[in-house]
Amino acid sequence: MSTEEMLPTSFDEMDLSVEVLKAVKDMGFTNPSTVQAKTIPLMMSGADINAIAPTGTGKTCAFGIPMLEYISLKDSRVQEIVLAPTRELAIQIGDELTKLAKYIQGARIAVLYGGQSINKQITALKRKPQVVIATPGRLLDHLQRGNIRLDAVHTMVLDEADEMLNMGFVKDVTKIIEATPSDRQLVLFSATTNQDVLTIAWKYQHEPVEITVEATKEDRPQIAQYVISTERDQKIDHLLYLLDADVYQRIMIFCNTKFMTDKLTSRLKKEGYEAECIHGDIKQSQRNVVMSDFRKGKFPILIATDVAARGIDVDDVEAVINYDLPGENEYYLHRIGRTGRAHKHGVSFSLVTFQESVRMDEILKYMIAKPLPLHFEDDVLRHENGEAFFDNI
Repeated sequence: MSTEEMLPTSFDEMDLSVEVLKAVKDMGFTNPSTVQAKTIPLMMSGADINAIAPTGTGKTCAFGIPMLEYISLKDSRVQEIVLAPTRELAIQIGDELTKLAKYIQGARIAVLYGGQSINKQITALKRKPQVVIATPGRLLDHLQRGNIRLDAVHTMVLDEADEMLNMGFVKDVTKIIEATPSDRQLVLFSATTNQDVLTIAWKYQHEPVEITVEATKEDRPQIAQYVISTERDQKIDHLLYLLDADVYQRIMIFCNTKFMTDKLTSRLKKEGYEAECIHGDIKQSQRNVVMSDFRKGKFPILIATDVAARGIDVDDVEAVINYDLPGENEYYLHRIGRTGRAHKHGVSFSLVTFQESVRMDEILKYMIAKPLPLHFEDDVLRHENGEAFFDNI
């Protein structure tokens, strides 16, 4: 079955309900992205899907729209499940699906994740949601406590399946899948593939359709990447120079440790910048407030550890700054992928010391070795190895 034949060019061609079409219009969408055009008709036909798609291409609506079209409002059982690797992504998906369900009277959505009161979530489950978005550990906890049943699940989506399984959730995910009916629809979304994803697909999917969304001009993030050569004691000066230029109004800065995240936030506030931070030691409720305020534009600079590198959907981040280089190559891609979203241009800066230059070379080799959904601006200076950088700023 080919996903390339006669792809719909508008949401009106997809046989969607009036309620969903109205919500899609409210959200500012006119034409489907490539992943939406490929996924929505297939999901609505009932096919199992294994999709590989770049970040920032509209995956949530791609699976969220069919799920909301499926639900029976007369049935109070859980019918649709989305598993996400992080709390932040689960919350984000919940927000997106709530917007899509705006005009569907009687649609109920619950979001379950660790770090939030389990009693609050039990109360939400007593309202009989048809759609549940959850992190694996917390959903399994509710399942084992008898707070939720999955025997009426029609569709199950694993979002960022590659990351979720890499994080060690294989056993939890397996137990959850096995608690659903064997004939349910199983849809996997990943940025990359790995052996665990392939094993889940082989074991639990039925004749899955493979979807790959290439890094087309339309879908590819437009990110100009720069590496700034510096010394450790000069990093803050280079950072302040970038910020003082006052070119970017929405910025994310990444550090490797909670200590450095706190330290940098305090320093920037001392310098008069409006900045907040999120990391693993900050309570989930406070992280939610910070992320909500950042999305609403209440402050311009968010400083974070890699807890925020995946799954945080803020469409208008103009620049990403790597104050520290990430320890994992893939996290570089996830970090800079926070900018250049929704067909907008973005820019990333990495502050690299001589000692970190070897690490930067490893990242470059990783990026060159795999097909990446990135675009290098034509006016960016390059080395022979593809690195874009400023010797001085």
